[in-house]
Amino acid sequence: MSSKSLSGPERVAFRDTKRAEQRELVEQACRELLSSDGWRRFAETRAAFHRYSFGNCMLIAMQRPEAVQVAGFKAWQGLGRQVRKGERSIRILAPMTVKEHDAHGAETGDVFTLFRAVPVFDIAQTDGEPLAEAPREPIAGDTHERYIATLEAFAGSLGYTVSSEALEHAGGYCDARNHRIVVSSSIDAANARVRVLVHELAHALGVGYAEYGRDVAEVIVETATVVVCGALGLDTSGESIPYITGWGEQDLDAIRRHAEKVDEIARALETVCEVS
Repeated sequence: MSSKSLSGPERVAFRDTKRAEQRELVEQACRELLSSDGWRRFAETRAAFHRYSFGNCMLIAMQRPEAVQVAGFKAWQGLGRQVRKGERSIRILAPMTVKEHDAHGAETGDVFTLFRAVPVFDIAQTDGEPLAEAPREPIAGDTHERYIATLEAFAGSLGYTVSSEALEHAGGYCDARNHRIVVSSSIDAANARVRVLVHELAHALGVGYAEYGRDVAEVIVETATVVVCGALGLDTSGESIPYITGWGEQDLDAIRRHAEKVDEIARALETVCEVS
């Protein structure tokens, strides 16, 4: 199908049909965000599948929220595992290239890209050779100390200074007006400091109370923090993923924009930390 040749009205109809199918799949997944459980599933899936697009993370979260590692049928065979008979696939979107032809059927040299639904399966749907599991380190440890200098340097690139001060309640704060990030001096564990830096940097990346309101801003920032820390290999199982009271009454387009902002921030910080 990737090399399917089309021309004229057939090409236009094919393109429109595929795009409509893609929009409907992602739209259906986005509706899941309207519940607190749906939002939590999105955050957990996004942390586990940071290599996947925003749309595909949404689709995985909707169809199999407990998924931790997915691959196609043949890919699992290549890893020494076999999809069990009768398992229902997860449908995600993969790009396909279509060649342009003129009215006479000759190739024009142009191509366009569409997306088609392809089947993948979670590791729990397979049997076979065990695979190495990614380590999860506790927030209370010091295993991720190496990220502190990286995150502080990134803050500097945004025009922010980072300092430690005695804070009575908060673990840290972001002062956008004076371009300062402050981390509580009472935080001894390096991993916990990484978590605070990620949270405050998410604010520095444009998620302030003035733009979003306090409640929404904290939902976006804290969700992004859980996502990034999970991608870094920090154990966030004890961390709460916040949601707004009356979340289901919010506008779907607004909720989708919030989720996209989470994804945007997470990708920026994952890139800085060179998450593979």
